[in-house]
Amino acid sequence: MRDIELCIKRIFDVVSSIIGIILTLPLMIIIAILIKVTSAGPVFFTQDRLGKNGKAFKIIKFRTMIVNAEKEGDGLFINSENDYRITKIGRFLRATSLDELPQLFNVLKGDMSLVGPRPPVTYHPYKYADYSNEQKKRFEMRPGITGLAQVTVRNSVPWDERIRIDVEYVQKFSIWLDFKILLMTFLKILKRENIYYKPNNEYMH
Repeated sequence: MRDIELCIKRIFDVVSSIIGIILTLPLMIIIAILIKVTSAGPVFFTQDRLGKNGKAFKIIKFRTMIVNAEKEGDGLFINSENDYRITKIGRFLRATSLDELPQLFNVLKGDMSLVGPRPPVTYHPYKYADYSNEQKKRFEMRPGITGLAQVTVRNSVPWDERIRIDVEYVQKFSIWLDFKILLMTFLKILKRENIYYKPNNEYMH
């Protein structure tokens, strides 16, 4: 049954990403123009992330920060929407999650899914080899644009707790759970909860 649901999940990802790209393409073009005319640097932000089975891939997002932001200030950590490294248009894109739209191409390509554990950078919080065998279970499925941790705790808890929730998602996966997570994602975006770093926790660019 699980294999059938995983097959359905991939079909849904492909169909949804194609429809999503077609419907949002005019919006993505407008966003790209606004980014280009309001700040120096490329339209897109790409970064190596850990995907299924720990294989690295390049995630695509609209750039919301100044070029080389990770080398300034607090690096991967973002304390608030007032972080000086976030561009004016970037602040809006992050608040509305519109910076994630280009990841539909990652989904179509097969690097990601609409729903799954969020893909961490290759070196934080751990390198792939440094995850425990239990924690590596989060990599048994494609990473997602959204996921169970995103709609329950987002960035309000330490990474190890988010990883535990990711493992829980992988173990309890079902098509129905994915639909519930997608619905909860839209509600979370409207409420703008736990977007930024909280004391003693991390937030990934």
